[in-house]
Amino acid sequence: MVQLGERQHVSRRHFLSDCGVGLGKIAAAGLLTDGLRAGGGVADSQRGPKEPQFPARAKAVIHLFMAGAPSQLELFDPKPELTRLEGKPLPASIIGDQRYAFIQPDAAVLGPRFAFAKHGASGIELGEPLPYLAKVVDKLCFVRSMHTDQFNHAPAQLLMNTGFQQPGRPSLGSWAIYGLGAETSQLPAFVVMSTGSGLSGGTALWSSGFLPKQYAGVRFRNGRDPILNVATPTGISDALQSETFSLVARLNQQRREVVGDPEIDARIQAFEMAARLQVSAPELMDLRSESKETLALYGCDPDRPSFARACLLARRMVERGVRFINIFHEGWDAHSDVAGYVTHNCGATDQGSAALVADLARRGLLDETLVIWGGEFGRTPMVETNPALGRSAGRDHHPQAFTIWMAGGGMRQGITYGATDDFGFHIVDKPVHIYDLQATILHALGFDHERLTYRAAGRDFRLTDVHGKVVHELLA
Repeated sequence: MVQLGERQHVSRRHFLSDCGVGLGKIAAAGLLTDGLRAGGGVADSQRGPKEPQFPARAKAVIHLFMAGAPSQLELFDPKPELTRLEGKPLPASIIGDQRYAFIQPDAAVLGPRFAFAKHGASGIELGEPLPYLAKVVDKLCFVRSMHTDQFNHAPAQLLMNTGFQQPGRPSLGSWAIYGLGAETSQLPAFVVMSTGSGLSGGTALWSSGFLPKQYAGVRFRNGRDPILNVATPTGISDALQSETFSLVARLNQQRREVVGDPEIDARIQAFEMAARLQVSAPELMDLRSESKETLALYGCDPDRPSFARACLLARRMVERGVRFINIFHEGWDAHSDVAGYVTHNCGATDQGSAALVADLARRGLLDETLVIWGGEFGRTPMVETNPALGRSAGRDHHPQAFTIWMAGGGMRQGITYGATDDFGFHIVDKPVHIYDLQATILHALGFDHERLTYRAAGRDFRLTDVHGKVVHELLA
């Protein structure tokens, strides 16, 4: 890895700027010749693929993050005992000294709101709100024994996405790009989309933290205009834009030579990427090239923002060399009417999620693309009812046990891993902590989570810090 304190007094950009060649023209030429991969300035540290530490099964990751925490008891972890006990309190020995924000320890049990059925050759049980996922169940790897240390949304979302409960650490996507580099210069290596009402963890969920800023996720909007202020303003000619880019590049480079600030490299790279995106982003977002069969598979209108459309765009990004894609779908926080929340959100996400797996598989991309689906924690087996807050038939936050699923990228297919007790309260077999999941994801990408490090503030940091172990039983 290049040390960011190094100064490069005669960089490629300095030479090109002094020769008077506009960066706008260089970017346009790069779209045809890929010439911008040449050179080795610090600002190029994300460009070009890098070798992993050992042979990787996954080359790209699509993380479908269900912010707000889906209820595993309605979707993935059938518990007939809860139906039998509905209306009665859980045994005190089960709850122990656990306390909750919105329910009392003696709150009554709430049975699953939906029926479960077995699907596929694997016979994996799924809740009835997931009819599309049921069609691809044999390609999925379910982990029913996830657990976390965090009870509230923001710190739990941060822990899942950055390995730390407070803002300031690099996200999983940033670590992946830091280790693997980029396969394309026409699109960002790390792209973020969201569908929903807002994220408790905010932009820190895709921040590069103390890594250089070029490793941060780039937020794409879900409409036809994915990035604001990228299109050339009306009345600005190509020549004027090129001259403006050239001037800005010279000023940035001169400033970097004076202060040696590597963050200026990120600024230079951002300008160059913006120039490329003027051509590559419209082509990416234009779904008219997709067949009617594919659009029907995802169930998406090519001109209407939706989770399904974001999933189809994620597949197109993988085809174009994007390494890491986050799709955040907010709105799973079912403190009231858990059945309604699950029905609504599965209606928005089930078909797109299943279509993404099926589409990647039929195109031969699933083996090298890791798809991850899940939230930040689970939901309680006890009911949340609070007339003062207008809540009934809901579930509170439950960090002790929840479920995620993965597909492709070297994961086993058609299995469930781990188990909870009859109440869905405690894990009784093969617990998997957030750090274990992160270590396993990095392993699939070809990295030892203990050796993928970055030195900051006088010590070496890693995504899992001093925790985590690879769950080899999940790997094919």
